Amino acid sequence: MPTDASLPLRHIAVIMDGNGRWAEKRGLPRSEGHRAGAEAVRGLIAECRKLGLEYLTLYAFSRENWGRPMEEVRLLFDLLARFLGSELAELQRQDIRLQALGDLGGLPFASRTALTHSIAKTKNNASMVLNLALNYSGRHEIASACRRLMAEGLSPEEVTPEKLSEYLFTAGQPDPDLVIRTSGEQRISNFLLFQCAYSEFYFTDTLWPDFTPEELHLAMADYTGRSRRFGKTGDCS
Repeated sequence: MPTDASLPLRHIAVIMDGNGRWAEKRGLPRSEGHRAGAEAVRGLIAECRKLGLEYLTLYAFSRENWGRPMEEVRLLFDLLARFLGSELAELQRQDIRLQALGDLGGLPFASRTALTHSIAKTKNNASMVLNLALNYSGRHEIASACRRLMAEGLSPEEVTPEKLSEYLFTAGQPDPDLVIRTSGEQRISNFLLFQCAYSEFYFTDTLWPDFTPEELHLAMADYTGRSRRFGKTGDCS
């Protein structure tokens, strides 16, 4: 667990929100908002890689999102498969390793196939890790980790926060330093509940398709002005 407030910014997590409202404001179908959102993802990945960020986690589809109209759900997964197909060469060029967080077995076949293919192709890349949270739920992640701990016969005394973290989807990765949420909403929405215990949060009214590299720099500048004490006072070493 981190103890130094001067730790560098290594891991940014983003709750990408506002595609539908972006489209509605322009009199467009929601599908156009999701397409514009995919373009914003491309820009964010490129900028984070340029800045030397080590980990970027994007909340792409939650377990709760299955409650949306099926036509919209199909579109989202079609966009995912297309995105992965078009961006694989760029991920390779930029030495970015793709990982997925969530229950991938529940994804549509085409999307799951494209995802597993891209993960396999980029597994040896080492300059940045891109996590896509898909069919993801923070509560289910913690419950699943607990089930695995119990299945392996660990005693109650052996179940520590450090041990539990080894059974999460993000095992081996640092916790997010900064969590960004777009569209003006100020809630975590079941995202990385364990990992975000000491993350800094940045909320912006900007809708996701309008989130530019300049917006990212504003969030990062806000982060650098904060003091991360992790429960200590400023006088503690």
